[in-house]
Amino acid sequence: MCDLLWSDPEEITGWGISPRGAGYLFGSDVVSQFNSANNVEMICRAHQLVMEGFKWHFSETVITVWSAPNYCYRCGNVAAIMELDENLHREFIIFDAAPQDTRGTPVKKPVPDYFL
Repeated sequence: MCDLLWSDPEEITGWGISPRGAGYLFGSDVVSQFNSANNVEMICRAHQLVMEGFKWHFSETVITVWSAPNYCYRCGNVAAIMELDENLHREFIIFDAAPQDTRGTPVKKPVPDYFL
């Protein structure tokens, strides 16, 4: 499962070691083989920050969609949602983080007595 979540597309041939310390890097040749063997045209993935909200890889055979705006309250990225209609036509909705003054403050949970 870790390899599925943490592997990322990269401009390489074959497989490579991921700088994340988990998963792998994979090139367009790996995607071509996978898509052909599984009779799919595109892989839609997440779990990798892209500043633009979404990013195409390898002649639109892989797309990364990132749906967490201003990741960790510091990255300044936008986020996206990809919509598919019944004919698989794609549309992207891009959105920013909610303004700071409308977000509110997270409620802190009290520390249980047994940790005191």
